[in-house]
Amino acid sequence: MDSLEKINADFATLFRDGRTLLDKGCGAVINGCREEAFRKFVDLGGIPFKKEEYSYLNLLPLFSRDYNVVLKYIRQEVDMNETFRCAVTNLQTNPVLTVNGWWFDENIEPEIPEEVVICSLREASVKYPDLLARHYNHYASAARNDGLVALNTAFAQDGIFVYVPDDVVMERPLQIINLLRANTGLMAFQRNLIILGKNARASVLVCDHTLSEQEFLVNNTTEVYLGPRARMEYYQVQNQHLGASQINSLFVSEHRNSVFESNLVTLYGGTIRNNMYVAMNEEGGECHLYGMYILDKNQIVDNFSYIDHIAPHCISNEHFKGVMDDASLANFSGCIRVRPDAQKTEAYQANNNLLLTDTARVNTKPQLVIDADDVKCSHGATVGQLDEEAMFYLRSRGIGLEEARMMMMFGFAHDIIQRVKLEPLRVEIDNLIDKRLRGELSKCHHCVMKCKK
Repeated sequence: MDSLEKINADFATLFRDGRTLLDKGCGAVINGCREEAFRKFVDLGGIPFKKEEYSYLNLLPLFSRDYNVVLKYIRQEVDMNETFRCAVTNLQTNPVLTVNGWWFDENIEPEIPEEVVICSLREASVKYPDLLARHYNHYASAARNDGLVALNTAFAQDGIFVYVPDDVVMERPLQIINLLRANTGLMAFQRNLIILGKNARASVLVCDHTLSEQEFLVNNTTEVYLGPRARMEYYQVQNQHLGASQINSLFVSEHRNSVFESNLVTLYGGTIRNNMYVAMNEEGGECHLYGMYILDKNQIVDNFSYIDHIAPHCISNEHFKGVMDDASLANFSGCIRVRPDAQKTEAYQANNNLLLTDTARVNTKPQLVIDADDVKCSHGATVGQLDEEAMFYLRSRGIGLEEARMMMMFGFAHDIIQRVKLEPLRVEIDNLIDKRLRGELSKCHHCVMKCKK
């Protein structure tokens, strides 16, 4: 039996033997999706291997490691004051924690409008079955050829549920802090569902961190529904140690005149795969995807996006930038699809990369698939090194070599970070990137755990 067959066989055994534990505590909607999802995982060949969407990323070494998969909640001791701080100066948020993919049972009640619901997905699946039935696993189906999303649907038991009803505005951002902590290698599955009704508004900040030095692999899927004229800002900061890897899939379903804006910052971690799917279902929608990744050592970051313009008069704008050092690897694959009825579409996509060494690598593949004739669309990619003329200019003004390099790299990165609309968060991310580029941020920021990785 080869490596792929063994991995897939192990998942089949785990699913069959653990089915009772998987279903326990979850509502009928979540449990009702498991069988079909695992069948799809099998039909797709299991773990993606030599698939077009994963053409630059070999997942077999990652899934061949020895992990425990916990199919029931195990309480973890987490003291926010002593062990972990994920605070941004002058930014007031409603923080909620997950630990190893499960809702933390000592979360503080958030300060939110009375009509808003923020709770564990397990709880929501029992209390709000009608909402789950209308939304759960409806948007993740966009990943038709991704067995890892199907695997998440088969195994996920908990995560974050957010419901903002029509005409309600969440003034204070929701901060989702995903923590990993274990005494041995761990594989976790997390599922999140965020629903915004018509005219609703919300900001979400996701922080990914580790609290122990074991190897982790997280398969995380988030579905977002935006009703007519809803607006959402979505920020994610990935800052884990080199032994922590994640498959992170985000699905957004937009409706008439809704606006979705995200900013993904990858500072540290092992192998990271980010999938972003946006469906622009009705007229007038806007989608803005921005990303910044800074890699060194043997880090691997693989960003995949698919923006589907289904309706006319919609706008999408995507811009990702990366700085690669040492023997790191970055992959970018972005596709903008414009359907026949999506006339008057405006869509722009760009990927820019800086290679600081001869051993750093990048694969970039921006794509346009246009089936309409009245559109404005463009895409492009660049891969290069620091501008020698600009470096000479800075040096001639008395700036040292290292400081000149830092100024060039920081200016390159800041073009993305300046788009963060929450000013205190923007200042903090600028600070983190500055530390990262200077080599001062070598492990999880604001964590007192002395991880070796």
